[in-house]
Amino acid sequence: MDAHATGHTAVDHGRVRVLVGAERGAYPYANSLLVRGTESTVLIDPSLSLVGSPPPADLILVSHAHEDHMAGLADHTAPVRVHEHDLEGVRSPEKLIAGLGLAPEAVPAVEREYRERFHVRERPDATGFADGAVFDLGGCTVTAVHLPGHTAGHCGFLVEPDGFLFVADIDLSSFGPFYGDPGSSLTDFEASMRRCREIDARWYGTAHHKGVVEGAAEFRRRLDAYAGVVGRRSAVLLDFLAEPRTLEDIVAHRLVYRPHVEGPHVEPVERRTAVQHLELLMGRGRVVEVEPGRFRAVGGGPAAPPPPPPAADPVSGG
Repeated sequence: MDAHATGHTAVDHGRVRVLVGAERGAYPYANSLLVRGTESTVLIDPSLSLVGSPPPADLILVSHAHEDHMAGLADHTAPVRVHEHDLEGVRSPEKLIAGLGLAPEAVPAVEREYRERFHVRERPDATGFADGAVFDLGGCTVTAVHLPGHTAGHCGFLVEPDGFLFVADIDLSSFGPFYGDPGSSLTDFEASMRRCREIDARWYGTAHHKGVVEGAAEFRRRLDAYAGVVGRRSAVLLDFLAEPRTLEDIVAHRLVYRPHVEGPHVEPVERRTAVQHLELLMGRGRVVEVEPGRFRAVGGGPAAPPPPPPAADPVSGG
């Protein structure tokens, strides 16, 4: 059994069994779902905590192509389905890693980690689905809800009639939304959070940290707090741009990770995040390019206080 796979805890919510990962599903672990109908069983996001003790399933659904949501695939021969926009990342480890936008010199070490720690292997048999795809298990259905932004193909899954919405890496953590990969999109992430807010369910399950939230009102309260981190990052940037700064200055200042966090992912994530916030604020007339490559805030100060430091910094997008 993998040294990092320390088991899971099973908690039932109707037909949905939440397999809570080690350390409450914090990265590198994640929470998986087992949905049991009268005719078939679906496993959603086989995580590192399931490696070595895979639950039987007739079908595997992957919410998005990130290593912590795919670690248990190597233990299964059941068909694998993922949104068509993330299909190549599930089929090919090379495409998965290429999607991180790492510096070339960092790739070999990440390839080794993905292979040895996360058991990532080729799955050329994986096939794609589109938004709204319905998987009938007998007595219940699982419907794919496309929630792009974290990745292009990131999806949630709505289990009915139980009323369980799995929102995957819209994880409600204090760290806030992650949209720092080349295939990520801040604009899409904000639209996906709005879509989640409109879905009435009894339970809302996250892939990390928070686990299951009961009731739409409580979920929306937590979702609004989570979404607020985006505005606070913009506020930090506006404050920093009280005098002209370059993109390199912003990357070094950091909008996402705390200063002590290191790793090959940090610089590309900070750069991609900074670029998106600059584009957002320039589009709103809050930032101008005063000379080529130098940016300054326009007018008043930040609209919100800076965010509190997160309880923990993930080392990946999750």
